[in-house]
Amino acid sequence: MAVPIGIAFIVVMLVVPLPTMLLDILISINIAFALIVLSMVLRVRDSLEFSAFPSVLLIATLFRLALNVSATRLVLLHGYAGTVIQSFGNFVVGGSVVVGLIVFLILFVIQFVVITNGAGRVAEVGARFTLDAMPGKQMAIDADLNAGHIDETEARARRQKIAKEADFYGAMDGASKFVKGDAIAAVLITMINLIGGFLVGVVQRHLSLTQALDTYSLLSVGDGLVSQIPALLLSISTGLIVTRASNEADFGTDLLGQLRRQNIAIRIAGGALMGLAILPGLPKVPFILVGGVIFFLGRRLAEAEKKPKDEILEIQEPLVQLDSPETILPTMRVEPMELELSLDLLDVVDAASGGDLLDRVKSLRRKVASELGILLPAVRTRDNLLLSQGEYVIKVYEVEAARGYIPPGRILAIGDRLDSIPGEATFEPVFRIPAKWVPIQFKNQAQVSGATVVDRASVITTHLSEVVKTHAGELLSRQSLKEMVDSLRQYQPVLVDEMAQAQLSLGELQRVLRDLLEEGLAVRDLPRIVEAVTDRAKYSREADFLLEGAREAIGFAVAAKRAIDGKLFVLVLEPELEHLLVNSLQSIDQRGVLLLDPATSYSIKGSVTETKERASATSGVEPVLITTPRIRTALARMLRGLGENISVVSSLEIPAGLKVERIGVVDGGKTAEVYR
Repeated sequence: MAVPIGIAFIVVMLVVPLPTMLLDILISINIAFALIVLSMVLRVRDSLEFSAFPSVLLIATLFRLALNVSATRLVLLHGYAGTVIQSFGNFVVGGSVVVGLIVFLILFVIQFVVITNGAGRVAEVGARFTLDAMPGKQMAIDADLNAGHIDETEARARRQKIAKEADFYGAMDGASKFVKGDAIAAVLITMINLIGGFLVGVVQRHLSLTQALDTYSLLSVGDGLVSQIPALLLSISTGLIVTRASNEADFGTDLLGQLRRQNIAIRIAGGALMGLAILPGLPKVPFILVGGVIFFLGRRLAEAEKKPKDEILEIQEPLVQLDSPETILPTMRVEPMELELSLDLLDVVDAASGGDLLDRVKSLRRKVASELGILLPAVRTRDNLLLSQGEYVIKVYEVEAARGYIPPGRILAIGDRLDSIPGEATFEPVFRIPAKWVPIQFKNQAQVSGATVVDRASVITTHLSEVVKTHAGELLSRQSLKEMVDSLRQYQPVLVDEMAQAQLSLGELQRVLRDLLEEGLAVRDLPRIVEAVTDRAKYSREADFLLEGAREAIGFAVAAKRAIDGKLFVLVLEPELEHLLVNSLQSIDQRGVLLLDPATSYSIKGSVTETKERASATSGVEPVLITTPRIRTALARMLRGLGENISVVSSLEIPAGLKVERIGVVDGGKTAEVYR
């Protein structure tokens, strides 16, 4: 509460007379406060360490003006404004009004013409350059984040620092105007005090012209000097804080370090000063004395610089070897996901050109986390000179997973009535829907025709999202799984402890989660998955056994999500076919496999596809395939390997309140044979 109370007291000072003793104390506080601010400015390593300086400058200016008003009131009413102003009027300027006015005007010129104008200009340029450099800095942060050089926390901290720098220099640009206005106000207040005091002394107090001039002029000059000295200190502080160009150390340490590195220049200056003493007519003692001291100081700085430099060279010498493991290992790292762009597509990542692809990729990571429940690794974005114009490539562990083409200056229009719009016919890269690359100037015309208009960055992001969903199991690393389990420990510690007691390894849990992701299931409900897998791990650690436990834990939610109006539309296997599949089931490497000949496998896959398409055309819904728990995993794996992405569920995964409606039967053909 001290700050708001203090500001309220400053406002009260403008209208309420103060006793002279309190005014002396407040003037002393004003001078001390200015010295404290100057000391803080000299000690900070970075301007943001004193980010409150613009507000402090405004409050100090208001406080100083309030003191001027209070002092003016006492001078004009009583001809006395306390011992501090009296002392400055008599002792500092020797009791001479002329000398006091000259000293005051010199201080005004120093503050207003030199320091204030310079600091204001530096603040203005600093604010402009900081704002202009923000897009480039943010792009560099995004590039480091996508390349994996920094994590999300470090990137967020850097962005906050950039925003704070822009806010600080913008505030300093405005605050410097207060300093300039305060300097002008000081001159006006002093002139008003001189004229007003002279009139009060002659007209009201009936003093002689000489007495009125001596009394009120000295008090007015003393008041001006008392105000001008802390104002000058704050002006110097303003200039220092906006001209800070280093954040490695405070001002004193920076200055000494740079003087130490430039010791030769110091010795040259000392030698040149001693050389001036040889010239006839110039005083010898001052030049020889000062030049000798400067030359000696340069020699001492040279000795201090030599030792640390040698030590640094000795330390850094073994670190520059190009064949060291520390240098080679980073080049061996395989990125989980890469997005390569042709040179003409770099504008989609350049924030200065309006590109927002990097921001969309970051949003995609959040979307994947909320939908699939996994932490997507950083997507490394880079240019590739070998790509044709308008091409992009998406890689998963350096293997090409998708490729697309987005011509510059175009937008993708998706719709049926695009014949009247000029452009290049194509297909939407993810869902293969007929589309057309339309010149950007025809965007409104495409929208009027009912087409869905997609910009180039959205095309890449959508394609990238589909690749992530397809390869989600591969992208789930053990490191990201550990982070997920550590997060689970914060609100489910008992569950993680049971997992440790059951000796369920991260590798076994990772294998279950990967299988779920490959079947198109989200793993957001990690607590129930871990609970089910932990319970089953006490009896068996077979991969399919653990997988079925996880599916049963979240299967109810999966089935309910695919239901329409409380009904789940399903395809069923013909009993003879189901019996055949049960007899063909074998366990290989802890996984169930259907030992069928290729012709039988393709016959079953074709029957499933045909039945699904016929049922979808008849009912208008996409059905799921229901089977017994024993063969569910093996059948789903076989169909997925043959390119059929139908959802295969077991009877144990159907919620009790969900109505199941059969809309098709899969017979599998009559030529099925089994490897025995």
